[in-house]
Amino acid sequence: MDGEKPHDVTPNGSRAAGRWLTPGVRGIGLASLLADLGHEVSTALLPSLLTSTLGAPASALGLIEGVSDGLAGAARFAGGPIADDPERRRSAAVAGYTTTAVLSGLIGVATNAWQVGVLRAGAWAARGLRVPSRNALLADVVPRDSYGRAYGFERAMDNVGAIGGPLLALALVASLGVRTAILLSIVPGLLAAAAIVYAIRHAPKPTVRERRPLKIKVRPVLRGRLGRFLGGVALFEAANMAATLMILRATDLLERDHGHDRAVEIAILLYVAYNAAATLVSIPGGHYGDRRGMTRVFGGGIACFAIAYAGFAIATQSILLLGVAFAVAGVGIGLAETAEHSAVATLAPDEIRGSAFGLLAAIQSFGNLAASAIVGLLYTLVSPTFAFGYASAVMVAALVVAMTASNGPSRARD
Repeated sequence: MDGEKPHDVTPNGSRAAGRWLTPGVRGIGLASLLADLGHEVSTALLPSLLTSTLGAPASALGLIEGVSDGLAGAARFAGGPIADDPERRRSAAVAGYTTTAVLSGLIGVATNAWQVGVLRAGAWAARGLRVPSRNALLADVVPRDSYGRAYGFERAMDNVGAIGGPLLALALVASLGVRTAILLSIVPGLLAAAAIVYAIRHAPKPTVRERRPLKIKVRPVLRGRLGRFLGGVALFEAANMAATLMILRATDLLERDHGHDRAVEIAILLYVAYNAAATLVSIPGGHYGDRRGMTRVFGGGIACFAIAYAGFAIATQSILLLGVAFAVAGVGIGLAETAEHSAVATLAPDEIRGSAFGLLAAIQSFGNLAASAIVGLLYTLVSPTFAFGYASAVMVAALVVAMTASNGPSRARD
C-alpha cells in the first residue's frame, strides 16, 4: 500500500469528499461497542455460572470455550463467501448480531452445563459468521482513502466495549445476581443489531447483479500482494497469544511481593491499560496509514509486540515496567488490527473482498489459538522467560515477512 494513490470515488461511484465518519461508520462502530458490551458480560460471568451455580468442573469451562472458539474460527472462514455478495452480507450481519445476542443472553436460564455449551457454541458461531460481513459492509460506507480511520474507529469502539463489559458485569451481579446479569446482556446485543440496521440504511444500494452460488475463494485471495500481506499476518498471529497469558505472567511475578489476590487485581488493572492503549491508538494509526500506507502501521504493531513480549520475558516485580509492557502490547494490537482490516479492504478486489475478510478472520482465530497453546506449553514445560522470548522472536520474523508486502502489484487478481 505504500506509494499507492487512494481512489477518489465512494463505493457507489460518487466522488469522495474526504469525510470518513459517516452515519454508516458510526452505526457499525456503535454495533461493535454494544455487541462487545453484551457478550463480555456473558464471558466474564460464565466461569462463575458453570462452577459455582451449576457445579460443573473447570474442565467443562475449558471444553466449552475450546469448542466455541473453534466453531467461531470455522464460521469466520465460511462467512467469507456470504460476504462477497452485497445483499447477503447485509442479511448475515443483522442475523449474526441478533443471534449472538439472543443465545448469549439465554445462557442465563440454562440449567446444566451441556445447555451452556450448546448456547455458547451457537452464539460464537453466529459471532464468527458475521465478522466478514461487518468488515465488508464497513468498506461499503466510507471512501477508499479513509479506510484506515474507519477501521480504526471500529476497532476503538470494540475495545471500549471490551473495557466496559466486565465493569457492567460487576455492577449487574452486585445488584441482580449472575443469572439475571447474563440474561440482561441480551439488551446491548439487540441494540447492536439495531445499530447495524441503521448502518445498512445509510449504505449505498448494491448494484443489481446475478446471484452466484456460494463458493469459498482462497486461491484468488492469496495471489499477489494481498497474499504476501496475509502471509505476514499468519506469522504475526502465530505469536499473538491470548492476553490472559500476559495477565498470568504479571500475576506470577507480583504474587511474591503483593500476595495472590492483590496480584490478580493489579494484573487486571494492567489489562485495562492494555485495552485503553489499543483504543487510543486505533484511529490515529488508521489516519497515518491512510496517508503513508498500512504496511507501515502493521509493521509498527508487530514491532510493539516484539518489544512487549521481550519485556514480559524479564522477571521483574516492577508494576511500572509491567505496565509499560501491557501498554506497548496494547498499542501493538490497536495498530495491527486496524492495519489488517484496512489493508485487506484496500488490496482485495470488490468481488472477493468478503472471502478475503473471511480468510483473514480465520487466520486470526486459529493463529491466536495456536499461539496461546504453544506459548502456554512453553510457559509450563520450559519457563515463562523462554515462552515470551520465543513469542518475541516470532514477532521479529513476522515483521520481516510483513514488510515484503510493500513491494509488487497492489491488488490481487481474480
